Amino acid sequence: MVREDGRKNEQVREIKIHENFNIHAEGSVLIECGNTKVICTATITDKVPMFLKNTGKGWVTAEYSMLPRATEDRSPREAAKGKLSGRTMEIQRLIGRSLRSAVDLYKLGEYLITIDCDVIQADGGTRTTSITGGYIALAFAIKKMLKEKMINKNPLISNVASISVGLIKGVPMVDLKYSEDSSADVDMNVVMNGNEEYIEIQGTGEEATYTRDELNKLLDLAGNAIKEIINLQNNVIGDIR
Repeated sequence: MVREDGRKNEQVREIKIHENFNIHAEGSVLIECGNTKVICTATITDKVPMFLKNTGKGWVTAEYSMLPRATEDRSPREAAKGKLSGRTMEIQRLIGRSLRSAVDLYKLGEYLITIDCDVIQADGGTRTTSITGGYIALAFAIKKMLKEKMINKNPLISNVASISVGLIKGVPMVDLKYSEDSSADVDMNVVMNGNEEYIEIQGTGEEATYTRDELNKLLDLAGNAIKEIINLQNNVIGDIR
């Protein structure tokens, strides 16, 4: 089966990372995965949520949004509606959970790091691209904290990265663009760390069921792709001391 962009079934779209994209944020990147483009920024404050006050423990959270013309048709801004959609809430909770797993919150101390992921152009994989780019922004923020002596020890535990996989007409494929994602029989998002451990797996039989053997093939595809992505992250981030 030939994919419309000519990629092999196990091939990830070209990933481009533009670091320090925002001059104001403590950490930022513009990450491109094919035609999907997301701005990820990290903001550090010393105001943790009330339930963590005076515990010595920090927090990492995330917010996610999609610009009106990120998609083919304009979508109204959610701010204009006065509430977030269920999809947006689900995605930003996923990003927050994923990135918190990368940090020893006690070593972080009573700081809050907020990762904002703003999709400026969408062609599938916006949540997975946000997680991958969000980790880089987070790492840049941690480097700044160490450099400025805000913290004494590196709180990062491991890289975190994510990719989508799916079954299209029974064929396992990695990194689904929108036209593939919208027609997939099975759609799955996989989040892993640098120790090859799973953080989250979201797998749905959209139009069909899937077997354990098919699940294993999808997870193998995702694992191999995430190894490549983590190497790319490390090349961009460099040493953290």
